Amino acid sequence: MVEKMKKTAGGLIYFLRAHPAAIVALDPDSGETQEVFVVPAGTPDGIQVDGASRTIYWTNMGHMPASGEAFPDRDGTIECCSLDGENHRVLVGNGAIVTPKQIQLDPVNGLLYWCDREGMAIYRSRTDGSDLTELLRTGVWPDETRDVLRHCVGIALDGGHSQLYWTQKGPPDGGLGKIFRMGLSAPAGATPEACADVELLLDHLPEPIDLEIDHEHRHLYWTDRGDPVVGGNSLNRADMTAQGLANHRVLATGLKEGIGLALDLERKCAYVADLSGAVWRVPMDGGEFVLIHQCAGPVTGVAFLPATAERARSRLME
Repeated sequence: MVEKMKKTAGGLIYFLRAHPAAIVALDPDSGETQEVFVVPAGTPDGIQVDGASRTIYWTNMGHMPASGEAFPDRDGTIECCSLDGENHRVLVGNGAIVTPKQIQLDPVNGLLYWCDREGMAIYRSRTDGSDLTELLRTGVWPDETRDVLRHCVGIALDGGHSQLYWTQKGPPDGGLGKIFRMGLSAPAGATPEACADVELLLDHLPEPIDLEIDHEHRHLYWTDRGDPVVGGNSLNRADMTAQGLANHRVLATGLKEGIGLALDLERKCAYVADLSGAVWRVPMDGGEFVLIHQCAGPVTGVAFLPATAERARSRLME
């Protein structure tokens, strides 16, 4: 079923069902789904798919708490499997990270980047999990982990400009969310605790979560799960400039705890997921959310594998 779905003209959406934990493939045209992999433990959150290597990467926040949304233990992991759900591996774990959230893939350099929320940090590793590197630290675990203003969540890579963007969401519905950026390479003398090139780009956002970039048009997109009265539970966009972010627009509203985000650049639409279990489609220039699929459990991360990527892979294998 999964192999058949990969031949659809619109590509495939891969999303994470947080509970019961699984990776699911979704045809964006028909709404047909197929479970790819049942995550054996923990709570998956961020996902990336590499068509060239036929690999799915995801973050796992660790054991789901009995109540609340805090994941304070050092039981987070970075994991992967093949597109057919085989060859499951834990790449980073064993107490190295706390609560990994959104993840991004740099396929050219073979690198993974992710935010660690309760760990209050940004990390990078190779795609095999080696060379784990702390790029930024916003607080000391566990002493400061309750300070939600330090929590890093969403992440995006602007490789052409050697920059990294991330969100610090702040308290739920608090209106204290922020978007930052810094260089992918640390300045001379910088440490994770003191990076001189960190820029605060936007402040007092409802509660920004995941990020994605339209590199051609220099647009940064993000989901927000904050108070809808002040523009939260929405999809947002801003222009990326040398000076910062400009022309912030709320493109669509009506999500129910918006989280995951992926861009379909060919069809000029965004795919968004929320904790109600819904996966939505909306034009990249704004409009109304259209429901593609309603899941029985909460949905967190979303990734999109274009049909062109699959066709290119097929040609290489012929």
